[in-house]
Amino acid sequence: MQKSFVVFSTVLVSAGALAFGLLNSSQAQSPTKKPNIILILSDDEDTKIHAFMPKTKALLKDQGVTLSNYFVTYALCCPSRSSILRGQYPHNTKVEGNMLPQGGFQKFLQLGLEDSTIGTWLEGAGYRTVFAGKYLNGYGNNDPSHVPAGWSEWYGGIGNAPYRDYNYDLNENGKTVHYGTAPQDYLTDVISSKAADAIKRASQDGKPFMLYLAPFTPHSPANFAPRHANLFNDAKLPQTPSFNEADISDKSAFGNNRKLLNNQQIARMQALYVKRLKSLQAIDDMVENLVKTLEATKQLENTYIVYTSDNGFHMGEHRMMEGKNTAFEEDIRVPMIVRGPGVPAGKKLEGMGLNIDLAPTFAEIAGIKAPDFVDGRSLLSLLKSNNAPNPWRSSFMIERRGGKDAQREDGDANEPQNALEFNAIRTPDWTYVEYGDGGRELYDLKRDPYQLENIAAKADPTLVKALSVRLEQLAACEAAECRQAEDAAKP
Repeated sequence: MQKSFVVFSTVLVSAGALAFGLLNSSQAQSPTKKPNIILILSDDEDTKIHAFMPKTKALLKDQGVTLSNYFVTYALCCPSRSSILRGQYPHNTKVEGNMLPQGGFQKFLQLGLEDSTIGTWLEGAGYRTVFAGKYLNGYGNNDPSHVPAGWSEWYGGIGNAPYRDYNYDLNENGKTVHYGTAPQDYLTDVISSKAADAIKRASQDGKPFMLYLAPFTPHSPANFAPRHANLFNDAKLPQTPSFNEADISDKSAFGNNRKLLNNQQIARMQALYVKRLKSLQAIDDMVENLVKTLEATKQLENTYIVYTSDNGFHMGEHRMMEGKNTAFEEDIRVPMIVRGPGVPAGKKLEGMGLNIDLAPTFAEIAGIKAPDFVDGRSLLSLLKSNNAPNPWRSSFMIERRGGKDAQREDGDANEPQNALEFNAIRTPDWTYVEYGDGGRELYDLKRDPYQLENIAAKADPTLVKALSVRLEQLAACEAAECRQAEDAAKP
């Protein structure tokens, strides 16, 4: 079967490229000034490994803005991806896990959430919307031909096989297409090729486009393209002060009786770390391919490119084997780079951004109003300024629901199985967590950035009370209420 290979990246593209007349007038019939948007969403990429992407640095980071304080509100794939699609906290999407009954694709579908997403909003605004890669956990298991509303072109990975990056199926606009084990079947490269092709066709049609590109890496098993096999073999697993933490007796999260990691466990994480670095290089190549394609079609200057991840990843911190789904910094903090019209080059901004902000940001770029149910806010005013607007977010909520379905993802067996549900609040100065069993954690991020000492029991009770009250407000908030609660003076 003939296959068209297209690359998809999580980049926000500035759609007005068509307005610049990339083709002659007979080919580009309906030039538009609306910016294009490209979103590149990697899977399980923490900020430490993001540094090993030289092309992304040169083409995106050095040419755009880095949000150094960008976070997810639930450090797990399906809740995070649902928030990206809708601009809502997980307690409002009600997708709070990767499988039924707490979450997963089926819950997103059953709740009718596909009826209003960034896809439907932008397609309704005249955009060609293209999705390629990982959608929501469990997608395609029951109906491999399902194409969600709002997507002009659809190339969704079916089931769990795409995590292997070879020998998988894609739903290509309602038709199942199988990819094998040849080097050109490597999934990230296929996404990249499809994305480039979509850019060329949209440019010829004179339509603005939005590409949502979601590779399955560096998620385990973090398979890499053959051309990158010899890279990073000597790279060493980072060991921060919290790595294999000497004393975790103060930790409520996931039990405080975990044994020190042994040499075999550390060696296993070391091997995975090298694979993760290698697997990122195809995404780095995809960024280069996209930028070159945008240049060739004269779309680059009118395209927003956004690079981020669905959640972070811990590897050995606080004695935990590899995984995510905690309130620790390694899991909630993710890379965030934006290049596009009006965005200054080489800037780093400190204002806090969230994954729930992507949807309203895309809406503003497209010149439309986001639905009233949206909890997040557009980042455009932050991205185009040297300082955060006033008021701006001074706190946000992190969530996790309990149970195996919320804890595990696609067979990942290493997330803590005694983990508790929690609600947490993160401010510039503090992380405060309330667990379902009554446990509490409080970390002074200025004095203790690696979150080694839980001071909940000895901190000023007035501070703890103020954080708890704000957390209660955030846990019950909806839409504008969430932004008001986030913007209130720091506790």
